[in-house]
Amino acid sequence: MYKKSSALFNIKFNMRNTCYNMKLNCIKLLAVVAGSIVLLSCGSSSKPAEAPKAPPPVPVTIYSVQKGIAVYYDQYPATVVALNEVQLRPQVTGYITGIFFKDGQRVKKGQKLYAIDQQQYQASYNQAVANLNVATANLGKAQQDADRYAELLKKDAIARQTAEHAQADLQASKMQLEAAKANVASVQTNVRYSTIYAPFDGTIGISQVKMGTAVSPGQTILNTISSDNPIAVDVALDQKEIARFITLQQQGGAVKDSVFSLTLPDQSTYPYPGQISLIDRAVDPQTGTIKTRLVFPNKNNLLKAGMSCNVRVKNNGNSQSLLIPAKAVMEQMGEYFVYVLGDSNKVVQHKIQAGQVINDKIMVRSGLEENDKIVIDGVQKLRDGAVVQPAKDSASFKKDSVAADSKMKKDSSAVKPKK
Repeated sequence: MYKKSSALFNIKFNMRNTCYNMKLNCIKLLAVVAGSIVLLSCGSSSKPAEAPKAPPPVPVTIYSVQKGIAVYYDQYPATVVALNEVQLRPQVTGYITGIFFKDGQRVKKGQKLYAIDQQQYQASYNQAVANLNVATANLGKAQQDADRYAELLKKDAIARQTAEHAQADLQASKMQLEAAKANVASVQTNVRYSTIYAPFDGTIGISQVKMGTAVSPGQTILNTISSDNPIAVDVALDQKEIARFITLQQQGGAVKDSVFSLTLPDQSTYPYPGQISLIDRAVDPQTGTIKTRLVFPNKNNLLKAGMSCNVRVKNNGNSQSLLIPAKAVMEQMGEYFVYVLGDSNKVVQHKIQAGQVINDKIMVRSGLEENDKIVIDGVQKLRDGAVVQPAKDSASFKKDSVAADSKMKKDSSAVKPKK
């Protein structure tokens, strides 16, 4: 029994030693592996780090800034208005008994347009004429009595009082005759007002009343008539423009016909030029603008009152201006920039003050100098200080662009700079 217990104890002890040795060997192995990793990492960190490679130059097209004659148009929103426009209103009460035109037709001054029932006015007129005739007859009788009594008074055949009464009756008859004449004129005016005539040559609109419509004096609008040749165009100008337009107005006939033109709502150009008619007496203090009226011929009735259009005023100055391609300009937060080529083919971002857009060019008011070299293609890939590689054909592009700038005499268009 004792031997069996001793044998079992030895077996368990040996098993424990074996497990302990296995664990110890594993720990040693892990320590060796970790040490190797640390040594490897330390060895790799001791190597010098390689410098980052510089980005390759960006291929771009260069443009040499030159001056040219810039001819362009300033545009102003405008409204077409009639020089003469009248709302037709009745001056007597009654029913419409006649309409003597077609809606929208041209009418001549004095042409009959409407008739209002005039029976009551005609009857009043006839009565007034009859009263006038009575007054005329009474005046004749009074005149005869006064003359007769005057002769009898000379012979002392009648009392002086009778002759004086005859003279008083004569004066009263004369006043009654004048009153009768005034009454006839008044009633005759009503008869005349019952027929409405065109006050001037023009185009009449769509009738606002029909046959049989009851109208009231001064209240009912019958129609509107307006002149259409020539026709006016009103522009609200900023007060900064007053001096320029006063100069153009004072020049009068010396101003070329091509200075003032119109752009119609369909973006077509009106074929006839205009002239300044007047500049309003005062500036509107609320808006800081002043109304200016131009007059245009309208033979073909292309312009209609109330139409919106744009007045184009030609800037015919012969001064030289810097012109650059519009695609070279970038817009950021309402400011405009271009990339200028500097030393070592590095570009520098310059802020410019952009002016009028002329076709595919933009006037530069400040920020660039003549012969500066700017980037026109590839600007989206650039940043301030980037190295670029100008295209080989930049020189030929420069020559073509300069020639185009010096001959530019076309209208401005809505080309926007890139953002």
